[in-house]
Amino acid sequence: MAITAAMVKELRESTGAGMMECKKALTETNGDMDAAVEFLRKNGIMKAEKKASRIAAEGLTKIAVKDDKTAAVVEVNSETDFVAQNEKFQAFVEAVATQAVNSDSKDLDSFMAEKWNEDASKTVNDALVEITAVISEKLSIRRFEKVVASNGIVVPYVHGNGRISVIVEADTDVVNDEIKDAVKNIAMQVAALNPKYVATEDVSQEYRDHEKEILLAQAMKENEELPEGKRKPQEIIEKMLIGRLNKELKEICLNEQVYVKAEDGKQTVGQYVAQVAKNNGANLKIKRFVRFETGEGIEKKSENFAEEVAKQAAGLN
Repeated sequence: MAITAAMVKELRESTGAGMMECKKALTETNGDMDAAVEFLRKNGIMKAEKKASRIAAEGLTKIAVKDDKTAAVVEVNSETDFVAQNEKFQAFVEAVATQAVNSDSKDLDSFMAEKWNEDASKTVNDALVEITAVISEKLSIRRFEKVVASNGIVVPYVHGNGRISVIVEADTDVVNDEIKDAVKNIAMQVAALNPKYVATEDVSQEYRDHEKEILLAQAMKENEELPEGKRKPQEIIEKMLIGRLNKELKEICLNEQVYVKAEDGKQTVGQYVAQVAKNNGANLKIKRFVRFETGEGIEKKSENFAEEVAKQAAGLN
């Protein structure tokens, strides 16, 4: 498969690796983008936390809250950022969020088939088709998730005018302004640092095994590059992996992350939550979070501006 400059550019933007390293990775993996990322990681050229989703699609995320116990987040995509700023589009996204918070649907297909709250003669899909015709741009209701707290509260946070939306569910036997503010601070942390799990015990064995494989490949490569007299035996390398894996888990698990507002720069999120709980005589625990980022994981169609202008010019002749 021919490796294009656009492919190299895309891999560079998503990994932070150098141009020649990206080209080599793509060549070795026959242009498979995901395999190329794995190649870079195994060769120690990028770290796990630098692996970024290719974020390209436009649109908005939106949260609707029914009460302290129920909230829903949706993502509606558009083709351009210009449309994402359109008042009609924004009103539609808000209506979709309201639909979601009142919905009992478990998947997108059933959600799209529901009667539209604003006009029961239509379905949600009908409403989407209608607004698409009005705006004259392809729109898509991509995903939704409803969160219902059984033993506590849900707290929303929206960042960047809808670029990122977060809902945090917390178990608590005390509900007051300080508890709510604390959970909102946690939601801001989730928006900023994008953890994958709440606690280390939530991390699957499959994920741990996969990361250990990557870390082992990195360590073996580093060891091979040392002078022969300084190379470490296999058993030492395997012990080193434990420390490296634990360091990585601290970065992707919310409770283990350093709290962004920590005055000492050391307090973890888990310690912050425990402190707030003690101050309020509460049993407080972060149960889960949902984080939507606009366009997360969607690859944007690559356009060549020069070719586009040439095509338009040809059409005028």
